[in-house]
Amino acid sequence: MSADPIARLTVLFARLPGVGEKTAQRLAFHVLKSPPEYARDLAAALLALRDEVRLCSTCCNLTAQDPCPVCKDQQRDRRIICVVESVPDLLAVERTREFRGLYHVLHGALSPLDGVGPDQLKIKELLPRISAGVEEVIVATDPTVEGEATALYLTRLLKPLGVRVTRIAQGVPMGGDLEYADQVTLARALQGRREM
Repeated sequence: MSADPIARLTVLFARLPGVGEKTAQRLAFHVLKSPPEYARDLAAALLALRDEVRLCSTCCNLTAQDPCPVCKDQQRDRRIICVVESVPDLLAVERTREFRGLYHVLHGALSPLDGVGPDQLKIKELLPRISAGVEEVIVATDPTVEGEATALYLTRLLKPLGVRVTRIAQGVPMGGDLEYADQVTLARALQGRREM
């Protein structure tokens, strides 16, 4: 790594996902042009991220406090748990403001080809939560081969426990044209149709 601070920061920014060399260089120059407090705040935020963020002992969400704010919120419906693959998925569901239950983050999906089995996911942490008055588990894994395999595995694991297991609906997105939808998406949309 270069001794030049601009080049060093550019290289580090370029390692971030979705950041190319030109964007990394722009970010480095932005930090350089900003007031010194901005660079100190950025460095402190990065250190705090690494030092303070950990998994919630209940739902496996990333948090600076344990339990996380979602698990601590007494206004949430504790009878429903939405299972997601990742923290960004949890945040996406939260942004809808439609779901008021609890979450469980798996931190991945089953992928035997990549060496990801049930033991590599946060599934064993989910099981004790089911006996605590949970009536429904919503499986909100991605509509990929891995996400579908994970959903099927969870369904087979949870149904014998007497809990209702549901899957999020899948189909044609809002604003999408039917003529451009693939066959699987269109078939799922037809299967998941509902009364108007």
